[in-house]
Amino acid sequence: MTTVSGRVTCDLSISADGYSAGPGQTEERPFGADGGDGWGSKLHAWMFDDPEQSRAEIDRINAAQAFIMGHDMFGPVRGDWDREWNGWWGDNPPFHAPVFVLTHHPRDPQPMEGGSTYQFVTDGIEPALKQARNAAGDGDVSIIGGAATINQYLTAGLIDELRLHVVPMTLGAGTRLFDGVPSLRLEQVASRAATGVTHLTYRVLH
Repeated sequence: MTTVSGRVTCDLSISADGYSAGPGQTEERPFGADGGDGWGSKLHAWMFDDPEQSRAEIDRINAAQAFIMGHDMFGPVRGDWDREWNGWWGDNPPFHAPVFVLTHHPRDPQPMEGGSTYQFVTDGIEPALKQARNAAGDGDVSIIGGAATINQYLTAGLIDELRLHVVPMTLGAGTRLFDGVPSLRLEQVASRAATGVTHLTYRVLH
């Protein structure tokens, strides 16, 4: 029997009150009323405005060998794939690895530039994780969002390491981490304050 050594990790930028997106999300404002332009510019400023201050955290995200995301994070198309849509990230997405998209609507795999290939999984979170583990080999699998998808994996006890990037702002409403998730036992293994963000790493105790 082959031993799986890779972990299942999760990285998420959240407001101080736990939201990863504001209310009223639309295609024009995918992060809704997020205190900024609707594209998460404040929540993710630590990644894009001054990435060198958080280089270690960004490198850890990019080190995963496979990724899982929810249908809503992949894009605004609801129901059948009735128009061409290959994600928010253009022809060369930043993942450079297989990305497994949870959906209820079948679609053929979509290879992209730079080594990313979107695989569409219709039979739930555990089959998606199994496929991602197979693709990652001994590497980590990263559950990258959105919060509703992460909440499903937390509820199922399938995440080993939770990395939160807490931004000093509040949203008051929207899509919230831990909504509907039962009590968890977390062990804090790292914390680091940077400009405009605090990076927290927890081991999820099963």
